Amino acid sequence: MALLLTGGTGFIGSHTAVEFIQAGYDVVIADDLSNSSADVVDRIETITGVRPAFAQADMCDADAVEKIFAEHAIEGVVHFAGFKAVGESVEKPIDYYRNNLLSTLTLLEVMKRFGCKVFVFSSSATVYGENNPIPYVETMPAGGCTNPYGWSKFMNEQILTDAAKADPSLSVCLLRYFNPIGAHESGLLGDDPSGIPNNLMPYITRVAKGVLPKLSVFGNDYPTVDGTGVRDYIHVVDLAKGHLAAYKYAAEHTGTEIFNLGSGRGTSVLELVETFKRVNGIDVPYVIAPRRAGDIAEFYADASKAERVLHWRTEKTVEDMCRDSWNWEQKGAQKR
Repeated sequence: MALLLTGGTGFIGSHTAVEFIQAGYDVVIADDLSNSSADVVDRIETITGVRPAFAQADMCDADAVEKIFAEHAIEGVVHFAGFKAVGESVEKPIDYYRNNLLSTLTLLEVMKRFGCKVFVFSSSATVYGENNPIPYVETMPAGGCTNPYGWSKFMNEQILTDAAKADPSLSVCLLRYFNPIGAHESGLLGDDPSGIPNNLMPYITRVAKGVLPKLSVFGNDYPTVDGTGVRDYIHVVDLAKGHLAAYKYAAEHTGTEIFNLGSGRGTSVLELVETFKRVNGIDVPYVIAPRRAGDIAEFYADASKAERVLHWRTEKTVEDMCRDSWNWEQKGAQKR
């Protein structure tokens, strides 16, 4: 029996593949390579000593998904595949809704035909919207999202919840991430976005490397410790281990469960920058820029449910995240 990781050559998917393989699972990776590279499979093999099966496939293509299920005895799915750039989702909402919703629907339809009953979904803290108090707890109302990317996550959560209600044998875990950063300590896997990064840490590493001239810090007048935005950063390896814990739980239960995967602590933008500079001994030039529309002062997780139910909690520090990110930028990221 095998586990299907969709989007498994991406940033989070590849690290999760490592954790599942090292835990003894037979892993099948499916990815259309629209935002990643096939050489990630080689890197996973180098780290683990095991080469996962790989299929280049679009999860919206029912024939391609069915072929994967027919060729491998898939016992469960961890679904990462999807478009993920917030700004682009505002510019291309139809593309985001079609891709992110159709892939989930296609997987559910094929799973039903093959009797596959475990589904772990890569969701996001964006589903909490702007109106809930901090920290975010799984029992809070979701919705009120500020962009199509967030709404696609919210809609997928609803689709999966309804599917589990209709089929009492189906087990669904909805994992709401906070801000994953860091990289594998080997320097072989990490976040390597094409073009100008949308996320903070890849931007920091490219400024440190001299690829980009300076970092823009958007706003320093928020009601936070130093006026800059506060977020809940989680090391990608801790996040990957959270998927392993969630999958083990889902394999033994039915119905739908929601888990926050975060550290439960907030770190400001400037705290992250200063930590990066200190642990790596390198400067990161930055300027203060105006606030961005839609940004909020702070958000972080209440991750106590994951600790209580999944026996999972973060282990790596912000220092680890900064050190591993810089190691990846120097060793494993594309030469720039």
